[in-house]
Amino acid sequence: MRGRLSGAAYCAALAIVASAPSTTQRAMAQQSRDVGQAKIEQGKATFAAKCSHCHGPNMVNSGTITPDLRRFPDDKERFVNTVKAGRNNRMPPWGDVLNDEEIAELWAYVSSQRKP
Repeated sequence: MRGRLSGAAYCAALAIVASAPSTTQRAMAQQSRDVGQAKIEQGKATFAAKCSHCHGPNMVNSGTITPDLRRFPDDKERFVNTVKAGRNNRMPPWGDVLNDEEIAELWAYVSSQRKP
């Protein structure tokens, strides 16, 4: 009986060690966060250069008819389509100005600032 308990305890300890993230997994997770943060920062820069004149600095709506992007729905497809094709004669299309990566970076920034 004692041998079984020791074996069970050993297996439990082994399971705990196996489920803990490895150094490689932690490093990969950190790298992913760093890439995500870099994408947000690039999106912020693109926003400042291309979008802030209508949507306001830091997405703070200046009282114009443009929507407050901090309240934009969590809908990436809608965002991408609106940026590329424009919307209702109010927002011009940007699909010929911004490439897909820049639009993805904008989405990273806008979605990181979202206040539902």
